[in-house]
Amino acid sequence: MAEQTAFRALVHGRVQGVGFRYFTQDRARKWGLVGEVRNLPDGVEVVALGERGALEQLLRHLQEGPPAARVAQCRVTWFETAETFADFTIRP
Repeated sequence: MAEQTAFRALVHGRVQGVGFRYFTQDRARKWGLVGEVRNLPDGVEVVALGERGALEQLLRHLQEGPPAARVAQCRVTWFETAETFADFTIRP
């Protein structure tokens, strides 16, 4: 089994009202990741846990976003966590 790790990404730009959270959830579930995505006053926050390779794939997609999005910046912090999630969820 591959080593599990996690990241927190803060995505800025035109990322609200364009389906970014649903796009993120779809991709994360596709690669077997768990975590959550939510809107912040100035962007979108993504916390994802799983295998490093799958997380890196998700990050590539976050830097582009869905067709209507315009990602200006994606700041990523990698960390190890004892926190667990049952699924990849969208928070309000």
